[in-house]
Amino acid sequence: MRLDKFICKCTDLTITEVSLIIAEGKIQVNGEKITEPHHQVHASNQVVFDQKVLTPRPFRYYMIHKPADTICSNKDEHYPAVFSLTNIPDTDQLHLVGRLDADTTGLLIATDDGHWSFNIMQPAGKVPKTYQVQLHRPITKEAIEQLEKGVMLQGEKQPTAPAQIEMINEKQVLLTITEGKFHQVKRMFFAVKNKVTALHRCKIGGLSLDIPEGAWREINKKEVEQ
Repeated sequence: MRLDKFICKCTDLTITEVSLIIAEGKIQVNGEKITEPHHQVHASNQVVFDQKVLTPRPFRYYMIHKPADTICSNKDEHYPAVFSLTNIPDTDQLHLVGRLDADTTGLLIATDDGHWSFNIMQPAGKVPKTYQVQLHRPITKEAIEQLEKGVMLQGEKQPTAPAQIEMINEKQVLLTITEGKFHQVKRMFFAVKNKVTALHRCKIGGLSLDIPEGAWREINKKEVEQ
């Protein structure tokens, strides 16, 4: 973690105040004075400020049920920011894991644990994400076979990883993928000559969405491990 962010997590100082005390040489890491805010701090490092060893607050993990016509941001823009629908404290210290388009609903994860969120989203982690997909026209057997084998998306050099398809009805399916390319679900169905008319994420890894639209809750320790 960056030194400035580490200090913010250990204190009530703002990022501006933290930058100032670092520049003034008031921070020591393992006994060495550090004046670079981007300096990387690891779990084994000892960070001292004002003769006190700094200890970070516990990481925070939240589930949010994103409504349509909201954006994955801390600030309102053309659409309201999803964080503005919650009273989660200090959302400026959080980031969203796996952003959704404005018109897409469903499961969002908010956290300040960058290492954990990186492991969820990197393709090598192969963490499954499940979406309920409403389609413009009935899905064909051939399209299902293509998606389960992997399809080539426009602008990509490699086909998508094999997906899992579960039929709900002829125009609605559950799609499970382990990647997170830009607009991937919509592009996958475009590649098989169909169009997504509604998209809802219902699961990430072992975490299933279980709260009403617009609601949020903390993710417990067992769920974090899943």
